[in-house]
Amino acid sequence: MGFFDFIKSAGKKLGIGSDEETPPPAEEIKKELETLDIGADNLDVEVDGDKVVLKGEVADQTILEKAIIAAGNTLGVAKVETQVKVAEGEEGEPVIHIVQKGESLWKIAEKYYGNGAKYMAIFEANKPMLSDPDKIYPGQALRIPKDA
Repeated sequence: MGFFDFIKSAGKKLGIGSDEETPPPAEEIKKELETLDIGADNLDVEVDGDKVVLKGEVADQTILEKAIIAAGNTLGVAKVETQVKVAEGEEGEPVIHIVQKGESLWKIAEKYYGNGAKYMAIFEANKPMLSDPDKIYPGQALRIPKDA
């Protein structure tokens, strides 16, 4: 089980009429996870205030990390709690980076790997939530893979 903090006022707006103070209903977050096709279809999603709770089982750690990022990068969500079992591989604490003003994937790769040219590893690790390595925004959460 883990708890992850996000910036409530930054993220993708799901649904119509929601504002940055109120997260969307659990059904909309679940639908977003299914639309992204990251393998998180079997997760249950609950919303408790500004916290999203993910429950169930996923095939591997990568799927769990992508589900955390997708849920946390939703406008109105401040925390993601996981009660998820990972079926295969090693469970571990994800490394999550919150994008600051003026940062690029290159700068983030320099910080974590000592080499900005490894920025594509971060981009690939955040697909399909990222569609372009040049389109990140302050407050966005990115997963940082251990190996690049």
